[in-house]
Amino acid sequence: MKKTFMGVRLRKLRAERGMTQVALAQALGLSPSYLNQLEQNQRPLTVGVLLRISRTLGVDVQQFSEDEEAQLVAGLREALADNPGGEPVALPELREIASQMPAVGRALLALHRRNLEATQRLEALALQLGDGRTDIAPLQGARPMAFETVRDFFFAHQNHFDPVDRAAEALAAEASAAGGTRVDWLSQRLMQRHGVHLLATRDDGDDSDPRQRSFDPASRTLRLAASLEPGQQAFQLATQLALLEQSALLDALVDTPEFQNDPQARTLGRIGLANYFAGALLLPYAVFLKAAEALRYDIDRLSSRFGVGFETVCHRLSTLQRADAPGVPFFFIRVDRAGNISKRQSATHFHFSKTGGTCPLWNVYEAFSQPGRILPQLARMPDGRTTLWIARTVSKAQGGYGAPSKTFSVALGCDIRHAPRLVYARGLNLDDPDIATPIGMGCKVCERAHCPQRAFPFVGRPLEASENESRFAPYPAGPSQRG
Repeated sequence: MKKTFMGVRLRKLRAERGMTQVALAQALGLSPSYLNQLEQNQRPLTVGVLLRISRTLGVDVQQFSEDEEAQLVAGLREALADNPGGEPVALPELREIASQMPAVGRALLALHRRNLEATQRLEALALQLGDGRTDIAPLQGARPMAFETVRDFFFAHQNHFDPVDRAAEALAAEASAAGGTRVDWLSQRLMQRHGVHLLATRDDGDDSDPRQRSFDPASRTLRLAASLEPGQQAFQLATQLALLEQSALLDALVDTPEFQNDPQARTLGRIGLANYFAGALLLPYAVFLKAAEALRYDIDRLSSRFGVGFETVCHRLSTLQRADAPGVPFFFIRVDRAGNISKRQSATHFHFSKTGGTCPLWNVYEAFSQPGRILPQLARMPDGRTTLWIARTVSKAQGGYGAPSKTFSVALGCDIRHAPRLVYARGLNLDDPDIATPIGMGCKVCERAHCPQRAFPFVGRPLEASENESRFAPYPAGPSQRG
C-alpha cells in the first residue's frame, strides 16, 4: 500500500475540534508520541488509524482520498500550464500542496478561475470597443458552458446517485415480477399511469428531425424512431418515464447553486439524471453487479445477457459505487475521430487536459483503426499511476446508402490494482512496469521530454534549440535554411 503522510491535515482536524495532542491520542487509543510523529509526517497514516480517526472525529474517509489529491494535482498543473512565463513548479511540490495543504491548493485554483474570467471579460470588452458598437448588453460574468456544468456536477457525485439508483431498482423489480419484455411493461405503465400514447416515427429518409425520442405534452404522445433496437426503445421509454414519474426527485437533485443561474444547464442536468435512471432500470444495481463480478466484467457477455448495447454497459459500469456494495471504480469516455470528447464520466479520478488534445498514444484512438475489436492497454501517466484501459468503436447508422454514420470510440479504464478482477487483464503481466504505455493528459501539460508523438512543447519547459528547429518549426529546416 502507498504510504500516506497527512500530518498537516491531521493537525487541522485536531485544531478545529479544540483538542490537545494528548486528548486526541487518548481518544484514538494511541500514544502521544506516535500521534506527534503522525502530525510531523515522520510516520505514515495507516488504514487502521484512518478508520479510528473517522469513527472518533466523525470525518469522511474521503478527506484522505488519493483520488482527491490526484484531482487537485491535475488542476494545479493545468493552472500553471496557463502561465508559461512563471517559474516551473515540480510535480513533487504540487503533490505536497495537494496532500498537506489542500485548502491552499483549492484557493490557488479559485484564483486561477477568477483570472480566466477576468481575462475573458477583458477580451469581450476589447472586442466591443473595437467594433464601436453600443447596442450590446452590459457584460456579465464569464460562466462555463452548460454541458461543462453538468459534467462537473456528475463528477462531483462520483457518477453515482443513490436515490435515483434505488428508485430505478425498485421499479425494475416490479417489471420483473410482472413478466414480459421491458418495452411492453414500460409502454403499458406510461399509458396506464400517465396517459402517454406511443408512436413510431416513419423512416422516410428525412433527416430534419434526428431525435430518437420526442414527447408532446399537449397530446400526451411519445414518438420513438422506428430504427431503434429493443434495448434502445426500452432505454428511451425509461427515460421518459423518469421525466414524468420521478420529476420531484430529479428537481431536488438539480436544486443546487451551480444550476440556479443557468436554466439550460439545469435542463441538461435533469435529462442526464433521467438517462441515469433509465440505465439503472434496465441494469438494476444488485443484479447487474452480481453478473458483472461473475463474468469478470466481460462487456460483450453482459451486453448479451441484458439485451443492451456495448456503450450502455460501459456507461453503467462507471456508476457502480453504492457505499455498501461498490463495483470496480471505472472511468468512462467517448471520443470521435477528431478527438472531441462527447462523454466523460468517472467513479474516481482521471483528468484530461483543457489546454490541449488528449494523448495520441492512448488506445482509445487506436480503436478506430480496428473497428469492432476490443483493445486492452496498460497505460502509465507521468505521475506513475498505471491504468488498465479497454477501448472499442461503436457505430450508429444515420440513413440509407451513402449517408454518413456516427462512429465513436468508447473506452473504460480502472486503476491497475483492480485489473485482476477484469477478464481483459488475461495474458497481461501486471507486475512489469515497463509494459505500460507512457501517456499523458495532453502535450501542453505533459512532461515527457522524449515522446515520439509530441505535437508541441510542454509549456513549463523551454525548448532546446535543435528541438525548436526540427520538431515544432512551421517548416522543416533544409540545408539552405541552415546555411
